[in-house]
Amino acid sequence: MNNSTIKKIVWLSWLISSLALAGYLGNQLVLEEQKPDFLIGETSHGHYQIELQCDACHTSELGGEEILQNACLTCHEDELKTALDSHPKKKFTDPRNADLVAILDARNCVSCHSEHNEDIMHPMGVTLPDDFCVQCHENIAQERPSHEGMGFETCASAGCHNYHDNRALYEDFLLKHQTPGEIAHKTLPATLSNYLQTIGAQWQPESAASVFENEISAAHIKADILLDWQHSAHGNAAVGCNSCHVDAQQNWIEKPGHQQCSACHEPQVAGFLSGKHGMRLKAGLSPMTPGQARLPMKPENSHVELGCNSCHAAHTDNTQYAAAEACLTCHADDHSQAFEQSPHGQLWQQVRDGVIASEQGVSCATCHMPVMEQEIFGSEQWLTQHNQNATLRPNEKMIRPTCMQCHSLEFSIDALADPDLINNNFNGLPTHHVPGIEMATQRDH
Repeated sequence: MNNSTIKKIVWLSWLISSLALAGYLGNQLVLEEQKPDFLIGETSHGHYQIELQCDACHTSELGGEEILQNACLTCHEDELKTALDSHPKKKFTDPRNADLVAILDARNCVSCHSEHNEDIMHPMGVTLPDDFCVQCHENIAQERPSHEGMGFETCASAGCHNYHDNRALYEDFLLKHQTPGEIAHKTLPATLSNYLQTIGAQWQPESAASVFENEISAAHIKADILLDWQHSAHGNAAVGCNSCHVDAQQNWIEKPGHQQCSACHEPQVAGFLSGKHGMRLKAGLSPMTPGQARLPMKPENSHVELGCNSCHAAHTDNTQYAAAEACLTCHADDHSQAFEQSPHGQLWQQVRDGVIASEQGVSCATCHMPVMEQEIFGSEQWLTQHNQNATLRPNEKMIRPTCMQCHSLEFSIDALADPDLINNNFNGLPTHHVPGIEMATQRDH
């Protein structure tokens, strides 16, 4: 083979390879929803599960800060309103703050939360140095002598302040709850029937006899499932096979998904889709599996696809299972593995043993999916919040709806500021004290 032939082969190989690569990348760029080869860097823990769904945030090819800002608000605007955001955009559009905006343009989320920058990513997806508060609060020690000598890197890390959600740490709240008071305990509707009546749900009541009379359900009924259903919350409320398994076109759905559940449990499903477990489904991706998580998970269940039924078995009355055992089926981090031996876990064991009522126990869901007041059809109702982000980060969000149901404000702040205590699932006492209440009291006098 002469040199001329070899050169032709090399050029032909290069041309074919280049065209194949261009076709592969062009197809992914133009036609595929997920574009892993164009990912410029990993995203934060909050967005990791949907980072391959580029158009979840980059909603227009034209790009720009306004496009990204709208994308942020699409998912987080309601959360910021609920949190009574202590640094809202309007604070920075005030002309009197123009000099501060020139230093740090906090009107746009991406000024502080710049994704795909894993090398500079801090907790909560913040990509600014830890002492970013100094940009606007440099003279805080002059206004508040109690802050003299405190480093700005401790503002958010010492259990005193949070940029957006500061509700449990405001001075007024600290003063109001400096001594433990009576707590209004939260209760869910006593039965599924009560809940369905509260939200005005309409359904055709079914019994064990009537499901056999319906030719669609009768063709699919299994004796063991029917027996379970009769003793379940759905069975007691006469919510039968056809309510969940038959669609509007009278087709049988073998495994109903969250779409069917939302017919009666819309707020719960909305919370699920906004939270860690359901955010992939909301973005149009495949269901999340534990194998896709960054947290340690049990390898034997890494393939489980998360949906309503992965925690709630619809044919059994299983809220106790869903509240703790379902979580521990997948989660294998230190905090989760320490639960059963912790004071909270021991209390929950008494619930499982029937010694105390479930309202007196503390399960995983008690803290991470607490019962919170939510609006349904124009009225406030107590419901389980299925969006873990409502209390997860910053963890001080957990103080008001969860910790203070049993503990004092002072203990709650100290406990949540102790990473080792969180790691061992609160098996012990806080090792240091956050003096926020004392500082607020001194300033008040």
